[in-house]
Amino acid sequence: MKHISILIPEGETSLSNIEAAHKMFTKVNEALDRMNKAPLFKIQLVGLNNETTLSSGLFTIKPDFTLQDSFKTDLIIIPAVHGDMNKVIAANSGFFPWIIKQYKTGAEVVSLCIGAFILASTGLLKGRSCTTHWLMADEFRKMFPDVNLMPYKIITDEGGIYTSGGAYSSLNLLLYLVEKFAGRDAAIISSKVFEIDIGRNSQSLFIIFHGQKDHEDTVIKKAQDFIEHNYPDKITVDGLASMLALSRRHLERRFKKATSNTVVEYMQRVRIEAAKMSLETVRENVNEVMYNVGYTDTKAFRMIFKKITGLSPVEYRNKYSKSGVAA
Repeated sequence: MKHISILIPEGETSLSNIEAAHKMFTKVNEALDRMNKAPLFKIQLVGLNNETTLSSGLFTIKPDFTLQDSFKTDLIIIPAVHGDMNKVIAANSGFFPWIIKQYKTGAEVVSLCIGAFILASTGLLKGRSCTTHWLMADEFRKMFPDVNLMPYKIITDEGGIYTSGGAYSSLNLLLYLVEKFAGRDAAIISSKVFEIDIGRNSQSLFIIFHGQKDHEDTVIKKAQDFIEHNYPDKITVDGLASMLALSRRHLERRFKKATSNTVVEYMQRVRIEAAKMSLETVRENVNEVMYNVGYTDTKAFRMIFKKITGLSPVEYRNKYSKSGVAA
């Protein structure tokens, strides 16, 4: 039997993550019981204290164990946490030595959504890949530059450490774990019971690009502002470098360091975000939208649009257009 420890962090914690994780594995056990089979999971809540209050005292959770109890676990699940991440990390630093010790003695570790901040604070993600909610990607990169953040991913799985993307995409990771530990049939049944799309593997479709401005390089911010206000025009990297009195190489290096995107990638994301807004709200056809955001090559536009969003422009319009008019 696999022992699962769902952590109850101090502060504002996602009740939905805790409840969903507990219920998902419990339902697998119940299904096995109906088939006269032994349960696969022992699921317990683990906290720093005997009682944790959430949502300004609206809810109280009493964990099954605290870290003062002596027990071995096989899988640690860290739910999403909210608020000032520095304060959240400080409030939950008591978990870190225990998580590290359990991992080094064979346990696997899971973070759901923004729980990645707690996981990364243990040092276990150093040099590894992970994902988290796309809204927190810039802050995560700033706090943990030695982690390979992949914000477009729904799930990462590396070296016994698992992470999930934002919000309810945590359900996809829980389903992934059910399949890994209980088999494909159990995962398919769970996906039907909980109505989760078992095939979803990207959160690209949900990302709203606002530009990475949380840096101190004023010259690069000037470049970003220029791109954002002139994206329908033909902008070249050489022209941008000349305008800023920088060499192309120097501009590319500083731009990548400040924004985590190359100049070309940034231009693409600004243009595609504008195209998404047009496809959602206006009745222009796809070619008109393409020209309005600065593209003239239909094939290139469709390819870049799908790379960033995971859908073709027509599929995106059909899914999100207020009028429901297809091109």
